[in-house]
Amino acid sequence: MKKYIVNIAIIFCVLMMGVGCKKFLDVNHNPNNPTSVSESLQLGPIEKTTSGDIVGGYNGTSAAYWMQQLSVNQPSPDLENYEIFPADVDNTWSFYLYPAIFENLKVMIAQAEAAQHYQYVAIGKTLFAYNLAITTDVWNDIPYSQALNVDSTKPKYDSQEYIYSAIQSLLDSALYYTNQTPSAIKPGNDDFIYGGDMSEWQKFINTLKARFYLRLTKAPGRTASLQADSALTALQNGFASNGDNAAVAYTGSSNDENPWYANTLPGAGGVVMAASFIDSLIARKDPRLPVIAAPGSGGNYVGRQTGSDPSPDYTIFSTVNTFYGGSLPLNPSNTAGASAPLFLATYSEALFIEAEATFIKQGAAAAQPIYESAIASDMSLLGISTAAQNAYIASRPLLTASNAIQQIITEKYVADFLSLETYNDWRRTGFPVLTLAQNPYVNYIPRRWPYSSTEILTNPQPQQSATIADRVWWDAQ
Repeated sequence: MKKYIVNIAIIFCVLMMGVGCKKFLDVNHNPNNPTSVSESLQLGPIEKTTSGDIVGGYNGTSAAYWMQQLSVNQPSPDLENYEIFPADVDNTWSFYLYPAIFENLKVMIAQAEAAQHYQYVAIGKTLFAYNLAITTDVWNDIPYSQALNVDSTKPKYDSQEYIYSAIQSLLDSALYYTNQTPSAIKPGNDDFIYGGDMSEWQKFINTLKARFYLRLTKAPGRTASLQADSALTALQNGFASNGDNAAVAYTGSSNDENPWYANTLPGAGGVVMAASFIDSLIARKDPRLPVIAAPGSGGNYVGRQTGSDPSPDYTIFSTVNTFYGGSLPLNPSNTAGASAPLFLATYSEALFIEAEATFIKQGAAAAQPIYESAIASDMSLLGISTAAQNAYIASRPLLTASNAIQQIITEKYVADFLSLETYNDWRRTGFPVLTLAQNPYVNYIPRRWPYSSTEILTNPQPQQSATIADRVWWDAQ
């Protein structure tokens, strides 16, 4: 695998004007053909690859379809009906994650450490941990300890348990570097998430630590109580308001659009809202509905039944509204979605994590006000009036010992619209309750991805016999 990765990494570096390239050859220095570039030129493309090709790429679309927030008006079978093959994930594994993100982050971090550009080290380690979690969450065991070693052409697969320990270590190291003496060479406009603000990166890091601690509430050898304790401790230094949200900024230009804008353009094949999601918002009289979705051609909110036969006119269905980056087939001149930010983590998610962890430790009554604050935080982000927030929250059932996890995760599912966390929460808790898509390719919602066909060919490993019905290590409900 490594030979393939290095070749792809070189190609990627050329395409990205040398971003992240190593000094592969010992030749005389040519200023017109640099063998290394500054961290400021490496960081931006890595952040945009993370948001555009991972969070808003195949990872994001598979989660949105399988969790029935979105549907695509195409004949079955397809990804929406749970048809996924090793070749479908080749680009994500063999181009975006390992060479474009991990290899380039390794180069950037090493270069920044050597130059004592500690802010870049902190950001690099955070992004490495963020993407490492995404990788193991869909594939379970993955190459890590040997994956970026040029001497290892067939790197072993590390266990997911090991990977999760490495993720927390990376985040701890990132926190350490945020507290080091700032260097004169530091991130600014090249950081599309926080503009180089280390105090905000510290909050993001701690929120991620909480996310990953709570992920393991049902993992073998872990206890929900201990994981909840760890999450609550991390959240003490996590996000404190919507102003802390981790979001990648987009200008909306043709080369810098929110990925969901491209994903929902007419040429994408008719990506619309799924019926179960729209119907649930209507049933609860959720005031977020007109912000999340745009009405269909009939002037009302209609979702598509996932897996159903395609409609001759997909504009009858509701579509993603511009707040989350949607393009509007009924109003193509409105391109506001192209410049919408893409959220990597939000304050409302942090509050839902806190609510769940508090329920585990102290019960429903203690979790209730935090749960309500989580809903209100998301509604505030979407511009919902305080009166509408209060009316909605008052209409929801009070948390009890029997319903708390379902209520918390169901509301989190709305607040985390188009987030990969909806899929992770569903596997971990079983909520929201979903029914199979019509005309399913397999009679279950996949619990994981198949390994890349390129990886299977070049680096055969025992773990590659896993099927999409098999659970990852922490998915032990």
